[in-house]
Amino acid sequence: MDSEGALYLVATPIGNLEDITFRAVRILKEADLIAAEDTRTSGVLLNHFEIHTPVTSYHEFNKIEKADYLISEMQSGKNVACITDAGTPGISDPGEELVKKCYEAGIPVYSVPGPAACIAAVTSSGLSCRRFAFEAFLPKDKKEHERVISELKKETRTIIIYEAPHHLKKTLAELREELGADRRLTICRELTKKFEDKVQTNLGDAVEFYDKNDPRGEYVLVIEGRSKEEVEKDKQQAFSEISLEDHMKIFTGQGMSEKEAMKAVAKERGVSKRDIYKELKISK
Repeated sequence: MDSEGALYLVATPIGNLEDITFRAVRILKEADLIAAEDTRTSGVLLNHFEIHTPVTSYHEFNKIEKADYLISEMQSGKNVACITDAGTPGISDPGEELVKKCYEAGIPVYSVPGPAACIAAVTSSGLSCRRFAFEAFLPKDKKEHERVISELKKETRTIIIYEAPHHLKKTLAELREELGADRRLTICRELTKKFEDKVQTNLGDAVEFYDKNDPRGEYVLVIEGRSKEEVEKDKQQAFSEISLEDHMKIFTGQGMSEKEAMKAVAKERGVSKRDIYKELKISK
């Protein structure tokens, strides 16, 4: 460990205690102080691996003032390990503010990688995981919540959302309304735990299922992104609503020649340049 004081972001299991790494256990034992999101929850993990390092609370409601205290401890030469209730610190959990302050203070930050529910979900979802957008829990603020839900309608990457059981029905209904009943998703429940379950379905069927069944456990929704065909169809629809002359003016106004503009317009409308030329000639 660092001899001058450093921060270690230590990933902990999201359910199955066997998922902790050898390095994570060593770092937690060697650290001078562990900053835990919930000392009682983390106590189960620490006791299981016989880790007796002093623990202090670091959570969403004290993350500003407590970060200052932790910074002073590290500046005095102590090594601090930051852990959350489950998973990787900073991923929809406290940690981000502390990392920011460490950089401002010139304190080294090290990541001790391990479990993250978003990665476990997307890689086992059966949906594309080459590109994905991680939304974590949707915002509680009404306006911000509506804005994010609306933006997801345009998202072409696979979408990952965390959800608690008591909010699941409402969230699924909102997503169905915005993204459509046929949008595919994989509902991941209780990842790495005894009753782990994954179901490939669509938003319409998911809403119908949970109207009849109460959600139980912690959920990760992995939702298919918008297809290229849908995006292209919307583009063509939008361009069909403006005249060909106005469409041409968009490009000629950017300094393009008439020939270049016709080529650009043809591409956006999904037709040939010859079709554009003929239509312009007829309109004249």
